[in-house]
Amino acid sequence: MIELKNVVVKAKNRLILDVPELHFEKGKRYGIIGENGSGKTTLLRLLMGTVKASQGSIEGLNLDHKVGYLPQSPYAFSFSVLRNVSMTLEKEQARETLAFNTLEKVGLAGLIHSKGSTLSGGEKQRLGLARVLAVPKEVLLLDEPTSATDIRGTDLVEGLLQEWFEKTKGLLIFTTHAPAQALRLADEVMFLEDGKVIETGSPQDLFNHPRQEETRAFLSHWVI
Repeated sequence: MIELKNVVVKAKNRLILDVPELHFEKGKRYGIIGENGSGKTTLLRLLMGTVKASQGSIEGLNLDHKVGYLPQSPYAFSFSVLRNVSMTLEKEQARETLAFNTLEKVGLAGLIHSKGSTLSGGEKQRLGLARVLAVPKEVLLLDEPTSATDIRGTDLVEGLLQEWFEKTKGLLIFTTHAPAQALRLADEVMFLEDGKVIETGSPQDLFNHPRQEETRAFLSHWVI
């Protein structure tokens, strides 16, 4: 279990995140929803260790363990798509074969000789996911993993995440602008606003019977 206690993140005296208490359990999938600037990305980066808390503590997450992080706009190097993945597998035997097999899963096998920098936004997201999934992970932290993909790409990515979860029973934490995606993928949904967790619950409860006015106002803009 990962526990956040009295965590505050500030930047130039601006409050970015304020979490008195929050926990994530292994073997569960968490979807984080909220408007731009609500603190979703900061929360993921805090868990990954690329953002430091101004105060408070995070317990139970050892970054030496197998943790994968996918930013919303993954970087793709100008060399081949295959090398973009194989370069992250230096400690693995038959790394090019492993890279190819993973790229095949994300639907990029036909582009292995293309330059990574020439890929579309959705293809770069799938390339980033391939880097994350190429070696086993216990925790996945994904920031808007399908924000640039089309319908087919979204179905493919969601299917791979379901497959990963069923195989590993690990911990999946993802942000999304689409409540319907959280409904499909998450066991628990968290709604953030102004850096605070306003409400949590099962997707069915939170979307059908939101308790807080802020949650109801946010969901009123969506057809789920």
